[in-house]
Amino acid sequence: MPAKQANLLQGTLDLLILKALATGELHGLGISRRIEQITRGTFVVKPGSLFPALHRLEEAGWLSGFWGDSENHRRAKYYRLTKAGGGQLERETEEWTRVASAMTHALKAT
Repeated sequence: MPAKQANLLQGTLDLLILKALATGELHGLGISRRIEQITRGTFVVKPGSLFPALHRLEEAGWLSGFWGDSENHRRAKYYRLTKAGGGQLERETEEWTRVASAMTHALKAT
């Protein structure tokens, strides 16, 4: 049975984009597909949410972008994680791990 899709919590999209790019550069559609893959279909990111987030992360210096040809020979903008983006990924991963652990404990409390 496929996983139920969920709404992204505030701040989750940035973390998922950074995580998707941790293994290498991707274009926008590739990032969207990677997020869907690593979340086992729980999060499907639409272009209207993805591209503003990519621009915001690029402005913050966490991503760098460049133009290239996609697999189907169309011009596409590719993104890669910067050193600052790698540091942000580490910080956000630690924070979300802490929050998820706290929520797990809270939900198991009697």
